[in-house]
Amino acid sequence: MQEKMQPIKTTHYLSKQEIIQNLHKVQYIIMATPSPNSFADSPIHFSIFLNTQDELPADIKEQVFQKFLQDYNITNPQHVMSQLAPVGFATTKQETAMPMLLIQPQDIHSIPHIFLHVIDFLAQSKAYEEVTQTSLTGWSYIYEE
Repeated sequence: MQEKMQPIKTTHYLSKQEIIQNLHKVQYIIMATPSPNSFADSPIHFSIFLNTQDELPADIKEQVFQKFLQDYNITNPQHVMSQLAPVGFATTKQETAMPMLLIQPQDIHSIPHIFLHVIDFLAQSKAYEEVTQTSLTGWSYIYEE
């Protein structure tokens, strides 16, 4: 039986300037959360936040996406969205600020954000089994070398 997911408590939304400082030397952020129960074949909701505000050409988008699938042992991707999108950041009890893909108009108007290239999709990955086993939500910042 899957545990009931508890919302992550945010303590502060970063300002645009704080977001820019937060993303200094960040290459990308990968986030994994449980998918809705109706997606048993793709139980993990992935969001990859590329630290670029440039629109990527279609062939580059596909190459980048395929590299993430390979590098993170991700299979059965569904409902893929890959585009520039508004992203806010919030502080939580975690060490790094939580990225938030903003979809609702009221959030876009009220939460400070910048546009980043986001790849958002549902999939499966043995590397992220804790997401499905314990309803864990987590994110990792990958920094430039």
